[in-house]
Amino acid sequence: MFSLIISKTFMKPVTALFDLHGRTALVTGGSRGLGLEMAEGLAEAGASVMILARREQWLGPALEEMHAKGFRAEGEICDVSHPDQVSHAVARTVDIFGKIDILVNSAGVSWGAKAEEMPLDKWRMVMDINLTGSFLFCQEVGRHMIAQRFGRIINIASINGTYGGLLIKETHAAGYVASKAGLIGLTQELAARWAEYNIRVNAIAPGYFPTRMTEKIWDLASNKMADVPMGRGGEDGEMKGVAVFLASDASNYMTGQTLVVDGGATLV
Repeated sequence: MFSLIISKTFMKPVTALFDLHGRTALVTGGSRGLGLEMAEGLAEAGASVMILARREQWLGPALEEMHAKGFRAEGEICDVSHPDQVSHAVARTVDIFGKIDILVNSAGVSWGAKAEEMPLDKWRMVMDINLTGSFLFCQEVGRHMIAQRFGRIINIASINGTYGGLLIKETHAAGYVASKAGLIGLTQELAARWAEYNIRVNAIAPGYFPTRMTEKIWDLASNKMADVPMGRGGEDGEMKGVAVFLASDASNYMTGQTLVVDGGATLV
């Protein structure tokens, strides 16, 4: 039986392996930056998409952009650190689309401060959004995926989750680093526990991309990127293909992995 399943997978042409038609994706932090880019990539591959944002001022323009491109997309305001809002967002997604096949945990924040000076409330804010928020969505969507015995979860970590902040020594972000390291660990744990339900759980660890989170340090980061093997930071469009790969049948035998997308920064 096992060989038969494998044979059927490889009988598909490569274009079919990346096809997401008929699937529904929920993307937290999907209204801006890398989250919006990945939401667009999933939609381009055929998925229906629910994008979540903390503020209407971000959500509205993102939905307009998605609709202008002809994508089937809906949106919801959601603070991922609030369990009741998480439950509501998941329930509304199922009400609209009937199911959730793909979850992308992209919502994230940071706070720059030396560890010895880090305010406890800011530490908790970063952990609540980056790690606890991702867990809440994994838990809520995971129950749905377990029941349907199918799911693809993609957690957006960071190279700082394995590399610390040493690439740019001038920055200090203990909460961000710890939260992303925890997210990689959570990815591995859920992958091991939920594989029996045909749920794959993987992570992406981006390097430095020009986003709202990095805008204050981008000049510094750009100078550092000159020293990495590819000699530059990330550019528009370089995350969407990775997300589609992990969401699609093209990566059916992968789980518990963290794909690093950093231009080789962690090699030096």
